Amino acid sequence: MSSTTDNTTTDDDATDARPRELLQAANVKKHFPLNEGLIDRLLGDDRVVRAVDGVDLTVHAGETVGIVGESGSGKSTLGRTLSRLYEPTDGSVVFDGQHIETHSGRELRPIRRRIQYVFQDPMSALNPRKTVGQSVARPLEVHDIASGDEKWKRVADLFEEVGLGPSQLDAYPHELSGGQRQRVGLCRALVTEPDLVVFDEPVSALDVTLQAQILNLINRLQREFDLSYLLISHNLNVVRQVCDRIAVMYAGEIVERGATADIFENPQHPYTRSLLDAIPQIDGDGTRADRKGLDGEPPSATNPPSGCRFHPRCPEFIDGSCPGQKPSLQDVEGDAGHEAACHWLDRSEAERAAHTPPSTTEREVIRSESADD
Repeated sequence: MSSTTDNTTTDDDATDARPRELLQAANVKKHFPLNEGLIDRLLGDDRVVRAVDGVDLTVHAGETVGIVGESGSGKSTLGRTLSRLYEPTDGSVVFDGQHIETHSGRELRPIRRRIQYVFQDPMSALNPRKTVGQSVARPLEVHDIASGDEKWKRVADLFEEVGLGPSQLDAYPHELSGGQRQRVGLCRALVTEPDLVVFDEPVSALDVTLQAQILNLINRLQREFDLSYLLISHNLNVVRQVCDRIAVMYAGEIVERGATADIFENPQHPYTRSLLDAIPQIDGDGTRADRKGLDGEPPSATNPPSGCRFHPRCPEFIDGSCPGQKPSLQDVEGDAGHEAACHWLDRSEAERAAHTPPSTTEREVIRSESADD
C-alpha cells in the first residue's frame, strides 16, 4: 500500500507556525520634563529630556531580544516604559494582544504579574529589613497566588531551581554575595510565573566567572519555564551569548536591529561598527589588546542633533545628508529582518569602502550649510 503526503499549507497553518508576537511597541516615546518648578511653568519652559524618542520593537514568544548601547542611550528607560514601570509619553504598547500604554492602577495589576523586571542592582530592589525569602514571597501575596505552606513551598522550590539553599531563605540581602543576590532577583521575577522578563544589566556588577554562571542559568530557566526575555546591556559579548535578536540604541532611537549573527557579522550602522570595534580582544600570546573606543560624548537628550543623531561623532560621516536628513530604518540587502538607519544604505558598498570622511573643519562647514538650508 502506498501513501501520499499532502504538503499544502493553509493560511491558518502558516499563521500558527509563526512565533506569537508577545510584545509590540510602536512609536514609543518617553520624555521627562526638564523643569517642573512654578516659575519655569509660568515662563512657559516646556523643555523635555527625550530619553526614548519613537521606538518600534517586537518580542516574540520564547525569544530573547537584546537592547544595547552606551550609557544614556535610553535602553533602560525603554525597558521600564515597555514593562509599564514608566508611563509612555506617546506611542502604543501591546502585550499579548492588549493595549497597556494607558493602563494604570487596577488595570495594570494582571500585567505586572505577567511582565517582571530584574534590576541591575538587586540590593536596591530588596528590602534590607526583610529576609530574601520574605521578599520573594511577597508578590505571591500581592497577586493572591498562594499563601501559607503553599507560598513557602513555591519559594523554596524556586530557590533550589536557581542554586540557592534552604538556609538562605532566612538570610538578609547584606548577608549574600552579589551572585546570590542576583539569583534571588531571578526568583522574585519568576515567582509570579510571568511570560516576559526584562533584565536590566543583569551581570554588569559580577566578575566574568559569575557572569557566565548567571547567563547559563538565565538560558536554562527560559527553556524550562517557556519565557520570553528583553535583555538590556552595554556588553555586546553578553547579548551575543544569550540573544536571538539585537536592537542597537543611540540617543533614544533604534539605529540598527536584526538577528544576532547579522549584527555581529554584517554591521551596517557606523555606531554599531564602533561598538563592535571597541570590544577588547585577546592576542595570540594571551595578552589583552584594547581596541579603539568611540570618540566624543553622546548628544544632549534635550536638544539632539538634527538629521542623523550620530553625525557629530560618526567616523563615516558622508555629506550634508547626515546633518540635514533623518534616516529611517531600511532593510539590509541579503539579511532578512536586518534593518539600519543610515544614509550609507542608499549608496553602494564600493562607494562606502572608498570614502574618506571630511575633516573636522570641513564637517563644521557642512553642518553650517545644512542648518542654513
